[in-house]
Amino acid sequence: MSHVPTPQTPASEAPRKGGGGRRSAKRERTGGRRTGRKILLGLTVLVLAAGGTGYWLYSDLDGNIKGVDLDKAIGDDRPAKLPTSGQNILVLGSDSRSGANAALKTGNVSGARSDTALVMHIPEGRQKAVAVSIPRDTLVTRPECTKADGSKVPSAQRVMFNSIYSQVGSACVVKTVEKISGIRMDHYMEIDFAGFKDLVDAIGGVTVTVDKDIHDSSSGLDLAAGTHQLNGTQSLEFVRTRHGIGDGSDLGRIGLQQQFMIALLSEIKKQDLLGSPTKTYKIADSLTQALTTDSDLASLTALAEFGRSMNGVDPSTMETIMLPVAYDKVDPNRVVAAEPRASTLWKALRTDSAIPESAKKSPATGGSS
Repeated sequence: MSHVPTPQTPASEAPRKGGGGRRSAKRERTGGRRTGRKILLGLTVLVLAAGGTGYWLYSDLDGNIKGVDLDKAIGDDRPAKLPTSGQNILVLGSDSRSGANAALKTGNVSGARSDTALVMHIPEGRQKAVAVSIPRDTLVTRPECTKADGSKVPSAQRVMFNSIYSQVGSACVVKTVEKISGIRMDHYMEIDFAGFKDLVDAIGGVTVTVDKDIHDSSSGLDLAAGTHQLNGTQSLEFVRTRHGIGDGSDLGRIGLQQQFMIALLSEIKKQDLLGSPTKTYKIADSLTQALTTDSDLASLTALAEFGRSMNGVDPSTMETIMLPVAYDKVDPNRVVAAEPRASTLWKALRTDSAIPESAKKSPATGGSS
């Protein structure tokens, strides 16, 4: 994505407007299509790792990364690995709603949460990427899982997707995604909500352009139409906003999130990380403190090697798709996978095939086109 020309207007100088407007009736129906929120920082890891070896000279950063042993947690009940050099990565965004996260307008909800999930597929050759978001309110069949304490949780039907993380844990989220998609996740990345804010501040902000004024009293976002350079807090507001976008639902916000994702990744990739070791360290520190990965990636060396292998992926060419969903007939506040579109999409990723246009369209759109 090319850099947006100046002049830029800081978001803090945008005109303030009163009133948040009436909540859309469809707001509670949606599956959270929050692909731009910190979850996409998993892609940032790849870009940073490829940015310069100086980044990895700071060995103390290695201890910041937390690891999850998926093979031990899931066992052998998994799809086969791809017979090619392609990769599939599940990226989650987590929000503990405590500590640093408590000040980020996330609401007063106790416990760790994850309402953002993105399946990244990098085909053989690793020159492009496809990202499939799974709406948080999608009803799925949760497989039998093992918690971190070793206790078993039985399989259950019609479970809301984003409840799995808080009730059973991240390994069960991976297992659930593998069951519904038939695709083995080669890697797992989780980014904490507060880390998203720190990363944007560390890189000096992200430039976006909006066609219309946006005011969302819930997220705190106030932007006049035009070009703005957003800091970390404003970026969180931007990717969380829903009012004035589509019908005001989670599904309707995807356009802003896709725009921000590409702008963020492009900004990082163009920065001279080798030429500024201090800034590189600041970026690395904020990211690694917020990062949890599968055990195979839970070190700077592993991340660097993996990132270099993805160096050919250009953020501007990445395709972002929402899993096709339809409003549930029993509970209109929830969505379900729209068949046969969803199965067609997953099959295309499994076989490294072109995704049919019909599989990219969702019956439930949240009012967005």
